[in-house]
Amino acid sequence: NSLTKDVSEELEEYFGDQVYKVAIPRNVRLAEAPSHGMPALYYDKSSRGALAYLALAGEIVRRSKKKTQPNLMAV
Repeated sequence: NSLTKDVSEELEEYFGDQVYKVAIPRNVRLAEAPSHGMPALYYDKSSRGALAYLALAGEIVRRSKKKTQPNLMAV
């Protein structure tokens, strides 16, 4: 939807590299999981939404590793 795209572009313009690249799509399986008392990854681990959350987790881990690694070039 164009509103989502516009908002995403504005966020990236304002916050730059602080915005994660992975986007969580609207997904029926994600919406159903709470009513079954389950996290999305248990409810349907192969749904687009669950896979997107896994990708986001990977991006968070990669970014945190970059921040904690020493900058050897600065020595």
